[in-house]
Amino acid sequence: MKKLSVLFAAVVMLLSVGVKAQKVASLDVATILNMMPEKKKADDQLEAYSKAKQAEIQKAGESTQAIFQKYQEEAPKQTAEVNKTREAELQKMQADLQAKSAAAQKDVADKTNTTFAPIEAKFNAAVEKVAKANGWDFIFDANNPSLIYKTGPDATSLVRKELGL
Repeated sequence: MKKLSVLFAAVVMLLSVGVKAQKVASLDVATILNMMPEKKKADDQLEAYSKAKQAEIQKAGESTQAIFQKYQEEAPKQTAEVNKTREAELQKMQADLQAKSAAAQKDVADKTNTTFAPIEAKFNAAVEKVAKANGWDFIFDANNPSLIYKTGPDATSLVRKELGL
């Protein structure tokens, strides 16, 4: 057991001698992104697009609801066969509505990804340029709750300057 602990200590010492000190900085990602005019414009476009999709789904839902109420009121006056046909029709309409809702959610997600891709690329390029210029090996998001200790330089102002904000 004693030999094992001596061997472990020797390995740790050898590794610590060979490890280069890493330069680390923090960055307030949310603040910078919210300052970018491109992001503000993208947020507005996506909100309008999302509201339009929601309005489409709501309109379709109201139409389905109106038909359902009509069929419910007329059900006692109809034959069992007609009611069964109407029930199948309503189930199909409900399935179509769910499919439209899922498609709308996918469309909004796709539009979000497409819209934010160039913004993300511009941001990442600025961060990389600032990190290389200052010799930083790592930059952590200052807003990350798993970051429990923060010291060293803050890259926020340099990235903002690089982006012209």
